Amino acid sequence: MNKHSPYPKSAAPAIHTAGKPKLRVLGTAISLLEELRIKAQADLGIDVVFDNNDFVVTQHKAAQEPDSYDIYDQCFHNLDIVWYWRAVQPIEIERIALWDEINDLTKTGQIGPSARMGQGDVPARKLYVQPNLALGDMPTGRISMLPTTHNFDSFAYRSDVVHGVQSVASWAALLGDRWAGRCALVDEPAIGIFDAALAAQAAGLMSFGNIGNMTVAEIDQLMDILEARRKAGFFRSFWRTAEDAARLMIDGDTDIQSMWSTGIGILNSKGLPVEQAAPVEGYRAWHGGLCLSRSLSGRMLDIAYDYLNWWISGWPGAVVARQGYYISTPQRSRSHMTAAEWDYWYEGLPAREDLPGPDGVIRIKRGSVRSGGSYWQRANGIAVWNTTMDEHNYLVRRWMQLVGRAEKDI
Repeated sequence: MNKHSPYPKSAAPAIHTAGKPKLRVLGTAISLLEELRIKAQADLGIDVVFDNNDFVVTQHKAAQEPDSYDIYDQCFHNLDIVWYWRAVQPIEIERIALWDEINDLTKTGQIGPSARMGQGDVPARKLYVQPNLALGDMPTGRISMLPTTHNFDSFAYRSDVVHGVQSVASWAALLGDRWAGRCALVDEPAIGIFDAALAAQAAGLMSFGNIGNMTVAEIDQLMDILEARRKAGFFRSFWRTAEDAARLMIDGDTDIQSMWSTGIGILNSKGLPVEQAAPVEGYRAWHGGLCLSRSLSGRMLDIAYDYLNWWISGWPGAVVARQGYYISTPQRSRSHMTAAEWDYWYEGLPAREDLPGPDGVIRIKRGSVRSGGSYWQRANGIAVWNTTMDEHNYLVRRWMQLVGRAEKDI
């Protein structure tokens, strides 16, 4: 048995090329940036290979093929499935050098005494590995996932076709009749369903006992609402990647839709007038992190811990800030950002100069202001977290039926 893991050691050997160990990272485009891969290789003296897929493929590989990766780079709401299959092993807090600097958003679920925790898969409730290997919020010496990248999402709109910010100040706007045929949702059940649910509830179309853990009857009622709109031609598309989301607006197909920060960045770099809404009901939040494959042991386990520590050491957090994302150790990243970058991305102040994205291309124009205010204001306004609900399997079946019919319509 590996002293850092309760799981049997895999028979799969560590992979090496040209004398350097190779670290295999499974994840999505959210954080598998080429800039990060190259820098990690240089700083750690290893080869880093990214296996970049969409959410559905990534989660399947993580659960079913744990010998195919060393690091699982995903989100807390994707954790239950891989934990159930014992595909990943606990992380020893004593081996995370900056653990005390990780902020309270994942440790307690709140930043500030008056913050609302939000419903759904609050990361703090599944951060710590309990003595019986269950996940919970009681602090122990081991965690399930190292908290890293996170954000507070809503929807985006073409500001040149919206008449006043107040008209998009609620999630209800996402299902507004004026956007018939010009709206799109993200095609990921544990994410898209909450955009739709928040919109339906805000519009007074239905209510939920617990929006973060819907009953079968609530799922059916919500899907019936979405089906009715699909039949009426309301949805232009369902997308899976930030690039696909941005393309819909670039091609002039949509005016309002689910959107991630990376998609907004693509649109801003092309000069399209697009803004993220700051709904009065609160954001749909998510929190990413890094897990250790159960197959890791010995030297490769040491290397994996080096990679985890590197991720929260400062420079990577500055890179993801230029995507519009936040990091769990923000003060470490501040020294790797210009004062103008910090003020715009974290303080919510107007950009006093043009600001680049991770690739160096100008993304934010001077004078621009990020919607929703500072990091701390946004973190205190969470309505629900991305979630894998108790009825997730049923939801997935209903969601796939909806998307499948919509694709035929298109």
